[in-house]
Amino acid sequence: MNILFRGGAVATETETKIADLLVMGDKIVSVGTDLPVSDAKIVDCSGLILLPGGVEPHAHFSLPMFDTISSDNHFTGHRAAAFGGTTTVMDFTSQFPGSSLQQAIDLSRSQAAQMAAVDYSFHVNVTDFSEDVASEIAGLPSQGLTTLKVFTAYNDRLRISDEEISKVLNITRENGMLVMIHIEDGDEIDRLVARAVSDGYTDPIWHARTRPAHGEAIAGRRAIGIAESSKAKLYVVHVTTAELLNEITSARKRGVHVMGETCPQYLFFTQEDLLRPDGANWVCSPPLRTVEDNDALWKGLSDGNIQTVGTDHCPFFADGATAIDYDGQQLAIPGKELGKSDFTLIPNGVPAIEHRMSLLWTFGVSAGKLSMQRFVELTAGNPARIFGLYPRKGTLLPGSDADIVLWDPRLKRTISVTSSHMRTDHDLWEGVEVEGYPLQVYLRGHLLVDRGKWLGKAGFGQFLHRQTNSQIM
Repeated sequence: MNILFRGGAVATETETKIADLLVMGDKIVSVGTDLPVSDAKIVDCSGLILLPGGVEPHAHFSLPMFDTISSDNHFTGHRAAAFGGTTTVMDFTSQFPGSSLQQAIDLSRSQAAQMAAVDYSFHVNVTDFSEDVASEIAGLPSQGLTTLKVFTAYNDRLRISDEEISKVLNITRENGMLVMIHIEDGDEIDRLVARAVSDGYTDPIWHARTRPAHGEAIAGRRAIGIAESSKAKLYVVHVTTAELLNEITSARKRGVHVMGETCPQYLFFTQEDLLRPDGANWVCSPPLRTVEDNDALWKGLSDGNIQTVGTDHCPFFADGATAIDYDGQQLAIPGKELGKSDFTLIPNGVPAIEHRMSLLWTFGVSAGKLSMQRFVELTAGNPARIFGLYPRKGTLLPGSDADIVLWDPRLKRTISVTSSHMRTDHDLWEGVEVEGYPLQVYLRGHLLVDRGKWLGKAGFGQFLHRQTNSQIM
């Protein structure tokens, strides 16, 4: 079906202008004024903003952790993303000890194929490096997989050595790929956790106290140095501290190809939230930090020193022993209560994917911290460019996929778990009012969300074949 979006404010990374936008099939074919109507459904966009569908660079669906699994799967998580204005999501494969990368990829793709409700791709975790794994990496771009992820924490589980990280960076440089990195000081964390548990400190706040901010900066400086020596591209996920941001900013000034991402939880909450009676709900890794760090991250978003906002969406039930009504079914999944007497057993992660764009709009654009163009960069354009999807995704240009959000800047919503579409029994932003919200959401020209009603379906989302040699933002 052809659609003419008439008279909306079309927002891109460079400008916002009142224009018409013509969609034929699944592509945008023209953007201009007074476009002629020819066999097209007309959508009146007066007073609305046309945004590119959001691109979520960092989410986890059905992620195994401890004795449970994160509560959103590819359908429920994708649907929640769409309700919030996001039409492309990137998840992670999980390499198990002794297994190949291909085994992890095949499992993840098979799990997603029949459930995907928006377009999607995967980053490939490298957590058990070997020469066989090294030989696999160069072949991944032929499958449309151009990003790897490594860890400097989770010793004996996910972490690989600095020497192995260097080898991974060299391979990716040679093949036009990108390495993402989770930065914390795994050795210091292990020492502090052992001491806290030995001393009887088991409340949720000790999750933050055993993962100090300076460890992020120290590990970050080391990782950035390895990338600098390798002349490879590095993308730092979930930056939480002013110290790590300073390391990234300094490296970028001297020409290192390093980029940073932060997440909504690190803009709004602090480690003091872990002192709440339900403090386990705020446990994520890296942990929440301080008000000063919140402020530094907002500044990093506005001045361009942070390139994207992902969510690290990874929800777990607060009380997996008590069922909730979800889509008319009674559902209970073991969650945060697993660590009620030991913070080391609390599943790490928070629900956020549905709120990313409305929170950034309300507390960024409307509050004067972000321009509309910067909002588009952070939520769509930059992640599309960095991860090899631009200009198919992340913009509203002729030839781009017709992933379009009709955004009503006056539409108000009060966030609540009772109206959220994320499959969880709690919401960190419960009671927060946002102003600016999707009225309609289109994926490849198909209407997924219409004024709060879901019109999409499982299996409609497509796997995205991403390009190598993506841009450094």
